[in-house]
Amino acid sequence: MGLVLRDRLTRRAPGPTSTGECWVDREAAGCEFRDARLGKRFRQLLAQIGSAMGQSIPLICQDWANTKAAYRFFSNDRVSEADILAGHFQSTRDRVAATDGLVLVLHDTTEFTYQRERSEAIGITKNINSGRDKTGRLRSHTVCGILMHSSLAVTTEGLPLGLTAVKFWTRKKFKGTAALKKKINPTRVPIEKKESIRWLDNLKQSTELLNDPGRCVHIGDRESDIYELFCTAQQTGTHFLLRTCVDRLAGDGNHTIAEEMDEVADRQTKAISRADPNGDPCRGTRDTEDQEKDRVEADHRSARSVSPGRHREARMVCVEVENRAVPQDPQIGLQS
Repeated sequence: MGLVLRDRLTRRAPGPTSTGECWVDREAAGCEFRDARLGKRFRQLLAQIGSAMGQSIPLICQDWANTKAAYRFFSNDRVSEADILAGHFQSTRDRVAATDGLVLVLHDTTEFTYQRERSEAIGITKNINSGRDKTGRLRSHTVCGILMHSSLAVTTEGLPLGLTAVKFWTRKKFKGTAALKKKINPTRVPIEKKESIRWLDNLKQSTELLNDPGRCVHIGDRESDIYELFCTAQQTGTHFLLRTCVDRLAGDGNHTIAEEMDEVADRQTKAISRADPNGDPCRGTRDTEDQEKDRVEADHRSARSVSPGRHREARMVCVEVENRAVPQDPQIGLQS
């Protein structure tokens, strides 16, 4: 009877393969827990989760004993976020050191939403409009969850090298900031009291971890158009690339960056082929003989952006890209 039961458990919850064990050992090598048993449990969980990505904890653990052990591990006060991520950060640094050329550090924020009866049990991310009730009054409900701002290092060929920084929080921590912005100029609210501080923290943590600021190019969307971020990048000696959402003052403060760019001639024109998700050439809106080609004109020049109070300035290279033919297809893959 015991042999039959053991055989069933083996089929239900196969152990990690030698390849999986090697991967787990490499990623967890830099983790140091207060108890050796916690480190052993973490390696086991890492192997189980890695073999069934996206599945629930009870499913990957297969039995109730391992499931309870997993939940005890995550709720253990002696296990911190830093303990779990330390090994991966070290592995990321080693992989970056083994590569040549520029390293792109991609920064972005992700929301995790959960259904909870009590929002204080996990935190809130936002309040959204639920429409109107029968009397015509607006309704809203609270979305429970957490936010994660992560920084991913990749090569210029697109090969992921690992995370360099991660920050978790809920909106409860910054409660009152939105109300404060209604009373005073938002630019006068200290950056430390805004959620935007995450961009600065991750840039500094990533640069310190990789220990080679000259190779790093930090990339963000419009949300990263923060003047303090420019200053931080300049102070640490690293580079950044972002999509602007503010036409900032430049030079002596009597004109904007856009006005400077209008005076610059085109420096580079690049032809690219465009394809739809199926790989077929997509047609542009213009009526030309070569509809598989598109012109992208880029202007670039050095500019000095000044802070709103004009007490500080940051040097940057501004690039203005204009697509001369807007394609009709909503999703387009670009190929050099």
